[in-house]
Amino acid sequence: MDKRTDGDIDVRNERARLQELAADILAEARRQGASAAEVSASVEAGLAVTVRMGALETVEFNQDRGFGITVYVGARKGSASTSDSRPEAIAETVRAALNIARHTQEDPYNGLADPDLAPRQLPDLDLFHPWAIDPAGAEALALACEAAGRSVDSRIVNSEGAQVSTYQACRVYGNSNGFIGTHAGTRHGFSATLIGEAAEGMQRDYWYTQARNPAALESAEAVGREAARRTLARLSPRKPPTGRFPVLFVPTAAAGLVSSLLGALAGGAQYRKASFLLDSLGQTVTSPMLSLVERPLLPGRLGSAVFDSDGIATREKAFIRHGVVERYILSAYSARRLALVPEGNADGVHNLEVQGDVRPLAELLRLVGRGLVVTELIGQGVNGVTGDYSRGAAGFWVEDGVMVWPVDECTVAGNLRDMFRDIVAIGDDPDLRGNLNAPSMLIGSLTVAGG
Repeated sequence: MDKRTDGDIDVRNERARLQELAADILAEARRQGASAAEVSASVEAGLAVTVRMGALETVEFNQDRGFGITVYVGARKGSASTSDSRPEAIAETVRAALNIARHTQEDPYNGLADPDLAPRQLPDLDLFHPWAIDPAGAEALALACEAAGRSVDSRIVNSEGAQVSTYQACRVYGNSNGFIGTHAGTRHGFSATLIGEAAEGMQRDYWYTQARNPAALESAEAVGREAARRTLARLSPRKPPTGRFPVLFVPTAAAGLVSSLLGALAGGAQYRKASFLLDSLGQTVTSPMLSLVERPLLPGRLGSAVFDSDGIATREKAFIRHGVVERYILSAYSARRLALVPEGNADGVHNLEVQGDVRPLAELLRLVGRGLVVTELIGQGVNGVTGDYSRGAAGFWVEDGVMVWPVDECTVAGNLRDMFRDIVAIGDDPDLRGNLNAPSMLIGSLTVAGG
């Protein structure tokens, strides 16, 4: 399944071309008087085919090239970008970036990352697996995905469509400190969204699979059937009682909680003093059983990377260990603002794992006893400064450790500081389809507002 097609990127040649382009751009920046410069360049290609109700809806193909240059004139900074790599276009883009820099205010925290932080080696993390599929093949898979879901039950009455997508990219980052690194990656997937109907009304749900390697994807039929199962499970919902109850967030919902926690630990939120976990290094901010560990060098994973967009090497590390904040999530800029050392997180986290007291779903439900399982969150309702949390939710009501009926149109509320300290256990079901591998998370007590 790794055969190349005409639309594929020739990685070996593109790496060489992009490295040469980066070197030319950096040389031009020096020639025009930049005191320092950094460049990112990429070539990308993708295909997405969508069907709905057994008919082809859209075929989208994209192929893009371009580069962005950031120049420094002392403590001033300017950026510009273009898709044109001709020498005259490079010169004009560098000139535009320098003009911007000369008209901006000085910022003493601007500048390239310390060259000692660049990676010494660039290991192959097995991230590039092109998929030999053309629009006709993608259409056939999307139709099979949707048909499998629609055939599960007569209560599946409509579809919002099924999609098959494939994407590949080769990128380079270089700076005037002498570092130039390239990386290439692919991402493929299926998805389906179905609509079910019962006497009480309609419900919708979806499912998807995503991976670097097409061989690691669930089958199209399995994705369609799971979308149908999830949709049918939501039919005939009720409103839950109002009160304080244990709340179990399934992985897709728990990821939102973890994202809020990571946002509070981001360097930008810290130096702007816009975090509910302000100045929390060394402090206990979650249940002692919880750890957040980043593993950026795992082969074949969607979040894997050897270096970040500042050219800083990534490495395995904990942001929170046994409830205690060990480090913030820093770029080179935010690290300078906080007088700390960046560790490869200019783009956020890479393959974040949530570790703790792991239990199977049946055990988590037993711990819930009577309460709510949240499968979907609606609206924003999260204040990153105060930690106040109030979101619409859907899911299932639990009695005696068993999910007994679906829930819709309710609200869960609390404060994130209290919620993270009240984590009772986590599931053995981390969602590996992205960069944030959250499992189910059980909060001991939250306000649930229903009927």
